[in-house]
Amino acid sequence: MQVTILGSGSPMVTADRAGPSTLVRIGRTDLLFDCGRAVLMRGVAVGMTARELAAVFVTHMHSDHTTDYNDVITTRWITNTEPRPLTAIGPVGFKKFTDATLAMLENDIHYRMAHHPDLPHRPEVNVTEVSEGLAWEAEGIRVVAAPTDHSPVHPTVGFRVEAEGKVVVIAGDTVPCPGLTSLCKGAHVYVQTVIRRQMIEKVPIQRFRDVMDYHSDIAQAAQTARDAGVRTLVLNHPVPAPLPGTEPQWIAEAKAHFDGEVLLATDLLKVEA
Repeated sequence: MQVTILGSGSPMVTADRAGPSTLVRIGRTDLLFDCGRAVLMRGVAVGMTARELAAVFVTHMHSDHTTDYNDVITTRWITNTEPRPLTAIGPVGFKKFTDATLAMLENDIHYRMAHHPDLPHRPEVNVTEVSEGLAWEAEGIRVVAAPTDHSPVHPTVGFRVEAEGKVVVIAGDTVPCPGLTSLCKGAHVYVQTVIRRQMIEKVPIQRFRDVMDYHSDIAQAAQTARDAGVRTLVLNHPVPAPLPGTEPQWIAEAKAHFDGEVLLATDLLKVEA
């Protein structure tokens, strides 16, 4: 089982970090977690296509995690010659969000169907809303969901992928909470959004400082990894984006609390579970 960080960025736009999105590949099965900006551009670099995705999972409906959800839907639709519904899993409210996305695409759907006689079918998305428990299962792969804490964004979920005797956890945006603890137990790879608290505390802009309320800082992510017996911690979606040369500082801060492997995510980072 291989984990590829397609996008390691945040709402703050940077030239080298696409929006939050992670690919978990098990053999020929591709599972996409979140759909941040430029997700398909990053995906094509590792052979991922919207057409062949087995399923899409969304941790929550914050814009930076869903910016290109519409692109995944549209690209899958126009690159298949026959109807091929997209399987999409997210928290309660995700069906309403998907319906709104399809409504936003209505003009484009009309234009394309009017122009292409060989495109008589509309895009289809089969949505499953999950809170806790089994979210998706196929061919020896299980994806389990648990509630996380990104208040006031609610509900939010994290996902645990189990396959080939390995475990990968995609936590999304959350602070430590019981759901996160249950997901991470014994994980081989744990991907966690993090902030660097001591840097944010110095910024005299309240809107920016507010991110401390609902994201794990580096120490909290490391402590979660330690307590859950995780093998590899991937610090993802770092806020603020690390300046060149400061990456070892982020890793050292985590290593102060966790003896396992620590990686600071960059776009297209690959990790073997």
